[in-house]
Amino acid sequence: MTNYRAPIADMQFLLRKVFKAEEIFSAMPDTEEVTDSLINAILEEAGKLIEGLVAPLNQSGDQEGCSLDKGAVTTPTGFKEAYAAWTEGGWSSLTGDVNYGGQGMPKVLSALIEEMTFGANSSFALYTILTTGTTLALSQHANEELRRTYLPKLYQGNWSGTMCLTEPQAGTDLSMINTKAIPDSNGSYLIKGTKIFITGGDHDLTENIIHLVLAKLPDAPSGSSGISMFLVPKILIDERGEVTGVSNNVTCGSIEHKMGIKASATCVMNFENSKGYLVGECNNGLATMFTMMNYARLSMGLQGNGLAESSYQVASDYAKERLQGRAATGPKQLKNVADPILVHPDVRRMLLTMRANVVAGRALSLYAAFQLDIMRFHPEEGARKQAEQLVGLLIPVQKAYSTDRGFESCVLGQQVLGGHGYVVEWGLEQNVRDARIAQIYEGANGIQALDLMGRKIVRNNGKLLKVLLAQMETFASSQQSVKDMQPYLRLFAESRQRLIETTETIIDRARGNPDEVGAASYAYMELMGLTLYSFMWVRILAACIAEISEDSQNQDYLTGLIKTGEFFLSRMLPKSKAMVEEIGAGAAPMMNLAAEQF
Repeated sequence: MTNYRAPIADMQFLLRKVFKAEEIFSAMPDTEEVTDSLINAILEEAGKLIEGLVAPLNQSGDQEGCSLDKGAVTTPTGFKEAYAAWTEGGWSSLTGDVNYGGQGMPKVLSALIEEMTFGANSSFALYTILTTGTTLALSQHANEELRRTYLPKLYQGNWSGTMCLTEPQAGTDLSMINTKAIPDSNGSYLIKGTKIFITGGDHDLTENIIHLVLAKLPDAPSGSSGISMFLVPKILIDERGEVTGVSNNVTCGSIEHKMGIKASATCVMNFENSKGYLVGECNNGLATMFTMMNYARLSMGLQGNGLAESSYQVASDYAKERLQGRAATGPKQLKNVADPILVHPDVRRMLLTMRANVVAGRALSLYAAFQLDIMRFHPEEGARKQAEQLVGLLIPVQKAYSTDRGFESCVLGQQVLGGHGYVVEWGLEQNVRDARIAQIYEGANGIQALDLMGRKIVRNNGKLLKVLLAQMETFASSQQSVKDMQPYLRLFAESRQRLIETTETIIDRARGNPDEVGAASYAYMELMGLTLYSFMWVRILAACIAEISEDSQNQDYLTGLIKTGEFFLSRMLPKSKAMVEEIGAGAAPMMNLAAEQF
C-alpha cells in the first residue's frame, strides 16, 4: 500500500524562491492579497485533505472501478463522500469568478493542488478538473443568464461539468463531428448525437451534470468553422435554477473498460433531442472550447508529474530499505548482510532521472500557470499579450513532454522495485497504468508536437520562440556576476543555441517540403522540452545558490537540489544533441518507405 505525501515544501520553495510568487501577485490588483502566508495555508490544507481522504481511495477505487446499471453510473466506495468533502471545503470554487461565488484565486495555486490530487488518486482528480474547465468556459463565453444560473451551482459542487467533443468518427479532426443542434422555438436547441470517451460523463457524485457539447447547426458551414458549443444539462432545471428531476434525454450508453483510471467513468454519451443552450457565438465553438483546452492540457502535464512524484516517493523509500548485494567500493552497512540498493549506480541513475524530471516538470507547469494568471489578471495589455504568446508555445510542450517523462518515471519507479513493482500491493503498477492515458487524451502527444512545430514555430516563422528566448536571455544576464552559476549557464547556453539553430533549419526546410514539419515535430518537441527543463533547472540552481549564501538552515535540502540539477545538466541534457541529429536526418528516411512495405 502506498502512502502519498503531499510535497508541500518542494512546492513552497519553487513559489517563494524560484518564481517569487508574492512579487508577481502583488503587481496585479486582483491578486495582491495572495501572499506567501495565504499560499502556504491553502496548500497545507489541500495536502491534508488529499493525504487523508483522497489518497486512501486510490487502490480500492482502481480495484472496484465504476459500474453501469440501468443507465446509471456508480463510482467506487468512498468516492461520493470524498467528493462531498472536497466541495464542502470550497475547492471547486478556488479559481472561480468572484461575481458568481468563486474565490478568484490564481491558477498557480490550483495547478499545484491538481498535481497533488493526480499523484494521490488520478481517477478522483479527473472529476474535479472537468468541473473547473466547464466553469472557465462558461465564465468567459456564456451569456449573463447562463452564468447566473449555472456557475454558482458548479462552484458549490452541487453540479459537475464535462467536455463532449469526440465521436466515433471524429477525434483529432473535430470537423468531422455529426452531432446536430436544431433551433427550438424558445431560443434553445435540440441536441442529437453520440459522444465517446467522455470523462465523468455520468456518475453519482452530484445531483446534476452539465455537458459542454460540440455540435453543428443545420446551416453551419462545412469543416471546423461550422462547429458551435452548447450547454446541455443531464437533468432539466426550473425557472429558479433548481433541478426538476426530469431527464433531459442525456444517457450513458456504456462505460469503457480501461487499462487505467478505472475509478473514472469514461462514457459513451447519447443525446436524444436534449435541450441545449448556445455558449458563445454560432459556428465559433471550437475557439470557445479552446478556452478550456490550455487549462485541460496543463492538467494532463500535472497528471504526469503527480504520478511521477508518487512513484518517486515509493521508489526512493524502497531503495533506502531494500538490502541486496554490496557496494562496488566496499560494504556500507557492515551490521547488515547486504547494503541497501541505493548504493548501486544504476539504481541511482533511475532515481535521479525521476527526481530531476519531477522537479523540472513541476517548475515548468508553474511557469506556464503563471502566464495564464498574467493573461487573466494583469492590468497591462502588453504583459497580457506576451503571456498569451508564451502560453501558446509552452502548453504543447508542457503537456507532451511532462506526460512522456511522467510515464517514464512511473516505469523507472517500477523497475527500482523489481518484482515488487509488478505486483499490486506496492501501487506502482497502477501508476504505470494510470499515467499512460495522459499521453493520449486532451490531444495525443504527437498532435501536441505537430501543433508546436507547425502552428507555433513554422507558421509564424519562430515569432513565439523569440519571446521565450528573450526571457531566457534576461535571466542568464541577471546571473552573469554569480561565479558559482557560470558552469550551469554555459551548458544552458549551449542547449539554447542548439534549439535556435535547429529551429532555423526546420523553418528553411519546410519551405521546400511540408513533410519536414511532421517528420521533425516529435524530436523537436523533445528538444524544446529538454531546453525548457534546463531553463527551469538553472533558475532553481540560482535560487539554491542565493539561499545558501544567505541562510544555511536548509543546507541539506538545497545541496540535494543542486546535486540533482547537476545530474540533469551533465547526464540528461546532452540527449538534446541526439534530438538535433535525428532532426538533421530530415524527412526522407521516414517517408521513403512505400505503403505496401509496411
